[in-house]
Amino acid sequence: MSRRRLIPAFCVLAALVPVAEAGAAASKGTLIIRGRGFGHGVGMSQWGAYGYAMHGWDHKAILAHYYTGTAIGDAGGAQPVRVLLAAGRARASFTQATSAGGRRLDPAKTYSVTSNGLDGTVLRSPSGRALGRAPGALRITGAGGPVILKGTSGAGVRNGAYRGALDISASTVRGVDVINAVALEDYVRGVVAGESPSSWPAAALQAQAVAARTYAITTDAGTGADGFTQYADTRSQVYEGVAGETAATDAAVAATRGEVVTYGGHPVATYFFSTSGGQTENVENSFLGSRPEPWLKSVDDPYDSASPKHRWGPLRFSRRQADRKLKGLVKGSFRAIDVTRRGVSPRVVRAVVVGSRGRTAVTGPALRKRFGLFDTWATFTTIGAKVVRPDATTAPKAPGAPA
Repeated sequence: MSRRRLIPAFCVLAALVPVAEAGAAASKGTLIIRGRGFGHGVGMSQWGAYGYAMHGWDHKAILAHYYTGTAIGDAGGAQPVRVLLAAGRARASFTQATSAGGRRLDPAKTYSVTSNGLDGTVLRSPSGRALGRAPGALRITGAGGPVILKGTSGAGVRNGAYRGALDISASTVRGVDVINAVALEDYVRGVVAGESPSSWPAAALQAQAVAARTYAITTDAGTGADGFTQYADTRSQVYEGVAGETAATDAAVAATRGEVVTYGGHPVATYFFSTSGGQTENVENSFLGSRPEPWLKSVDDPYDSASPKHRWGPLRFSRRQADRKLKGLVKGSFRAIDVTRRGVSPRVVRAVVVGSRGRTAVTGPALRKRFGLFDTWATFTTIGAKVVRPDATTAPKAPGAPA
């Protein structure tokens, strides 16, 4: 999808009335949303990294482009990563384990752990008989190989084989939580293929490995008392354990072993996402309330046009559908969405929902959530019979030329 030229800001047609960023609109009409990109827009665009790799860039050059002013450093003695695999499950079952809290187990058998309420956890035999109780978490380990977690279900649960150890503890709400305590390099092995197709060029996979490694040691998704540092899904990074390891991604991890992104000599948070649409965004314009960071600045991203989400839309909503999507924000009936502030890329930072009885302030991320948009890089147009003059911010800034 090599479409780099943006559509005109508006078309002079009798029936098509663009009011994307105008303060008024037809009382009746259809809202049309067009946009670019997929994700939050901060840091490294994965499809952009793919494009740079296809143009001969190595992983260090790719990372230096997306993370302004950074260098490659060494992770040093990084602590194991603690990944939340399941939360609040009635029972966590596992096999291929040789030890549970120091008690010897038969790796050929399936054991389980349940909550003992405020008193901790209960280890159970394959038949369900209580074998012992622990006041806190039970550490489950294998004989040098992965332990297989099974018998759990629900959103966010990651059944499968995991290196390192499983720490199973009573949940603060109900049931048990399962945390995988895993060495940093083994963790990255389980992430790269979950985040980037293993068929991609080596340089793109290597850039992903370094970004994933750095993200793991610079962010903490837990609250301290939770005992974990990363989720196993897109709230942190997609982690699939042994199931996520492939020959190509393992090679990328091995080729970059210990490498992390640093700024001023210290590892820094390396956000990444799918598709930029042609330009990334300043962190403070996407994660509202965040302070500006010198390595998370908007940069041109000329090579991500291979992504199916480089451009998207049009999405069409009737006035009634828009009313429902914006429930609680529309005063009267829906008229238009007036963008009042854009970022550098230009993703929507702040806007106003225009109703027949007044205007309501809203953020770009809130609009993205309400309409289920891929990104906040969007324009809003209303088709109706009443012609209005579009605001000057209707036309997005075009991405720059290739680096």
